[in-house]
This record gives sequence, C-alpha cells and structure tokens, in this order.
Amino acid sequence: MFVTGLVLAAEGSPQLGVPRQLLAYQGDTLLGASLEIARDCGFDQLIVTLGTASEQVRERVDLDGARVVESPHADTGSSSIVPALDVVDRRTDGIVVMLGDQPGVTSATVWSLVAEVAGPSTPIGVSRYENGRGNPCWFGRELFGELRQLRHDQDIWGVIDTGRHPVTDVDAVGNVPLRVESWGDYESLVAQPNAVDVETPVVPPASVPTRGRITRRSFRRRRV
Repeated sequence: MFVTGLVLAAEGSPQLGVPRQLLAYQGDTLLGASLEIARDCGFDQLIVTLGTASEQVRERVDLDGARVVESPHADTGSSSIVPALDVVDRRTDGIVVMLGDQPGVTSATVWSLVAEVAGPSTPIGVSRYENGRGNPCWFGRELFGELRQLRHDQDIWGVIDTGRHPVTDVDAVGNVPLRVESWGDYESLVAQPNAVDVETPVVPPASVPTRGRITRRSFRRRRV
C-alpha cells in the first residue's frame, strides 16, 4: 500500500490576527510540530498546503520532506484539498488527512488508522476518540473524484456523514486533540502537560502495511 499524508495548513486565522501556523509551540511553531509528527508517520509521500501566509511560513517553518501546495484562496472558502489532489502520487492508494494546527495527534494514531484500512479497499477511515470523531482521516483513491468537488476543507465531514460510503471507525486514545482557532484554544494547548518524557517508537508496528510493507527505510525522512 502506498500512502500519502496531507497536512492542511492553508486556512487563515482572522480571530487570532496572526498566522496560527507560526504560533510558538514546544520550542517550534504550531505547524512545525504538526509536520514533525507527519514525518514520523513515514508516509510514502507527504504534502502540506499553505495559504496567504505562505511566504512567512516558508521563512520560519522546516518544510523538508514535504511537497508544498499553494492554496491562496483558502481564506475565502476554497478547499485546499482540491489543488493538493493534483500532486498526489499516481501510485497512492489513499490519503491520510491531518491538520497543521493539531500537534497533539500521534504517529501511533495514524499507524492504527492505516492498519485498519489496509487490505480490502476501505473508502473512508476515521479516528474515533473518547469524545467523538476527529482527524486523522483516511480517504481511498476511489473517493478522490468526490473530494475534488469540495468547496471547503471542512466539507470532508459531509462526505463522511452522507452514508453513501462505508466508514471504518478506528479507536484512538484520549479525546480529540486540541486545534487552535482562537487565543483560548492556544492557551489551552500550551497549558497541557508536556509529554516529552514519553518515549515515541522510532518505527511503526510491523502490522501496519503500506506499499510492500512499511519498514525502517520507508520511515526515514524524504526529500520531495
């Protein structure tokens, strides 16, 4: 299985007055920390979408290993997923959608999601936390045509909830990780206990198959 990770970071932050992607977080930026988690997932391809703050983000965030897709109209409601689909590798079996302002998602959650949707074709996979559904989400290649019709990135939940496609809910630990849409969200995020003393595995469980099978080689950073 060939898996593409898609980190959505094009949405603006009018309530904050500054690009949320560049807010400080554990010695990095919010987007930088989110991308580091995405790199740890060892996707066969990694894509990140950027919006009107693209120039500032490029100056301050390490985008190594990610294919950058410009989506300057995301602030006015256009979906950044649509242009991202244009650069998805033709070998891709599906995409894992993550958010650039949600650094609390873990690579283990992504690996569990991919493990559940691998094998027989699964159109949609959703992480099911203790307090409801959340990202990351999986969309198989057969859904790409429908995703191209999205008007807003958040409309992926409409695709999930229509009932037209089978949805696999995959258990995830804890509550839906916080994302930053207001200063209150940011204050809550940075106030959370720092889990740096928790050791994160270098490679995913062997049960998570991708193209050929995810290995240490495929989990190293890649330059795109």
